[in-house]
Amino acid sequence: MTCHIDYQAPTGLLDGKIVLVTGANAGIGRAAAMSYAHHGATVILLGRSVSRLEVVYDAIEAMGGPQPAIFPLNLESATPQDYLAVASKLEQEFGRLDGLLHNASILGERVSVEAYDLELWARVMQVNFTATLGLTQALLPLLGRSSSASVVFTSSSVGRHGRANWGAYSTSKFATEGLMQILADEHRDAAIRFNSLNPGATRTAMRQSAYPDENPMELRTPEEIMPTYLWLMGSSSEGVSGQAFDAQPPKAKA
Repeated sequence: MTCHIDYQAPTGLLDGKIVLVTGANAGIGRAAAMSYAHHGATVILLGRSVSRLEVVYDAIEAMGGPQPAIFPLNLESATPQDYLAVASKLEQEFGRLDGLLHNASILGERVSVEAYDLELWARVMQVNFTATLGLTQALLPLLGRSSSASVVFTSSSVGRHGRANWGAYSTSKFATEGLMQILADEHRDAAIRFNSLNPGATRTAMRQSAYPDENPMELRTPEEIMPTYLWLMGSSSEGVSGQAFDAQPPKAKA
């Protein structure tokens, strides 16, 4: 659907909200965490590198945002018990969850399906899809305690139209789109909305790995695509669920 690149988030858009961001240590995840905190949210920073999460934590505190929280978790090795442990700790500390941005992903290899290493394929699916499913499942009760909760799944143009040599990454994003639609339908009468968001061609390390010959300076920065992330997490998107959005105009899709 049409992006909300020109959305102007009002002051205090996320005041009092509790929002969890996966892969919050760098790139789009870091930008989203900072942006949500800037607009009033208490942000839960989830990732595998505590030291890198601490840098984001300090940056949020330095700009005067609500005190964030750090939840270290390696999604590549995470188990159902780990997801439940995250939910339990969140329940003890916050009692509910108002927003969940599934941002963490790994690229894998850009080779043909025939040549793809199956162990690597499984790793990509674990991080990009299975962990997303497990966390969502564990956190649904806390999301249900919010008066208006938003779950945003990170997608890709190759998760909506398959392309050669995108293998596991593309497959994981197709699965993510399907999961989003199922959850939206299962919760159509609840106060939880589920949508997907394709960030598009953005100046990140993953993009550079996928397109090593591309000039990153020609791409939008993670900070420049935040309007759609804010729109989906804020009250303006209430009542919108089961939809696939783009954070940039179609010509810039990743």
